[in-house]
Amino acid sequence: MTTTERTEFNADAAGAILRKACEVADVDPDGIEMLRFGDHAVFRVDGGRIVSRVGRSPDRLTSVRREVAVAEWLATEEYPAARLVTAAKQPVVIQGHPVTFWEGLADGDTYASTGEMGVLLRRLHELKPPTFSLPPLQPFDKVGRRLKRAAIPDATRAFLLAMADDLAEEYGRLRFALPAGHLHGDFNVGNVLRDEVGHPKVIDLDGFVSGPREWDLMQTAMYYDSFGWHTEAEYADFVTGYGFDVREWPGYAVLRSIRELLMVTWLSQNVGTNPRADEEVEKRVQTLRSGGSRRDWAPF
Repeated sequence: MTTTERTEFNADAAGAILRKACEVADVDPDGIEMLRFGDHAVFRVDGGRIVSRVGRSPDRLTSVRREVAVAEWLATEEYPAARLVTAAKQPVVIQGHPVTFWEGLADGDTYASTGEMGVLLRRLHELKPPTFSLPPLQPFDKVGRRLKRAAIPDATRAFLLAMADDLAEEYGRLRFALPAGHLHGDFNVGNVLRDEVGHPKVIDLDGFVSGPREWDLMQTAMYYDSFGWHTEAEYADFVTGYGFDVREWPGYAVLRSIRELLMVTWLSQNVGTNPRADEEVEKRVQTLRSGGSRRDWAPF
C-alpha cells in the first residue's frame, strides 16, 4: 500500500510519516515514542503494544519487503521472532518510506541471556532455507551511501572510504570455517528481546542475507572482546549455546575491523542531529586512526 510525495527524513518527519501510515493501516497512533534513529526510525506505538519501523529512504523498500517475507517464513517455522501485526498489506509506503508494524514485546528493553542467544542463533542457522532467495552478504554495500549523506569532515569521509577499500581486499581473501547459509545479518543482544512472558525473540529481520555463518557470531564476540559490554562468563555461555568460538578462527580480526567500520558509518548518519552521536563518531574515528583500545566506545 503506497502513497507518494517525498520529504526530508529526520526524527520529526519520521513521526509524521508514521502517523500517516497508522491511518492507512488502521493502527491507533496513541502514545508514539521514538526508540532509535538509524537506517530506520523505530517507534513504540499504542503504549508499546506495537513497534513500528520507518525506513530512512526509498532504497530501503527492497530490504523491507524481504523483511516481511522473512517474518512470514519464520512464523511458518514457529521460530521465536518478531511477528507482523495489522490486516493491512505490509510494508505501507508513505512518501517513499516503507513502514512496518510489529507486535510489541515486554515493556522496556528486556534482553535475552547470551546463552539463550547462542541457542537461538544455532537453531536459526539450522532451519531449512526459505523458499525465496536471499541476497548474498555484501559487507560494504551501505558504506558509500551512509558516508555520502553523513555531515562529517571530508578528511574523515576519505579516511573511512580508504579503510573500506583496504578491508574489502582482505575480506576477499578470507577462508571461512563454517558452512555458508542464511544469516540474520545483525545478530546482537539488542536484537534478542523477551516477550511479555519472558520468552526470547529475535527482532530486526531486514538484514537477512546468505553468507558465512561467522558474520552472525561477530557482534557478540566483539561486545565481549573489544568493548567489554559482555563479561567473560556471558561470552562463554554464548559459545556453549552456539557451539563455536569465532575468536579462534584466523579471519576474526578482519571481520572485527569490518564490523567496527560499519558501526562508525551507521552512527555517522546522525552527525549534526544528535550531539552525543557527534562526539561518539569523532571518538570512534580517532580510535580507528590510532589503533587504540575500543573500550570507551559507548553503546548507541
